[in-house]
Amino acid sequence: MAEAKNTVDSIREWVVDHKLRTVGCLWLSGIAGSIAYNWSQPNMKTSVKIIHARLHAQALTLAALSGAAIVEYYDHRTGAKQERVAKFLNLDPRKD
Repeated sequence: MAEAKNTVDSIREWVVDHKLRTVGCLWLSGIAGSIAYNWSQPNMKTSVKIIHARLHAQALTLAALSGAAIVEYYDHRTGAKQERVAKFLNLDPRKD
């Protein structure tokens, strides 16, 4: 009987399958949150608020891309990616 996956494994698997969507959602939420925070600062010009929001979102995107690269590296090291590709192609990865 197959073991039940825990929440972290389920999230990691979803992120691996939807890397670009994850990074895009993080970027969008980062820029929205940063704009909301910067808009509460009364002593800033609008152009400075927008520039700060873009910079915050850019930093968050770089962090998300780094995280996706680490997940990809981990999958290559453990062979999980090979098993996923074999499953997609209907191959048995243990057969040589």
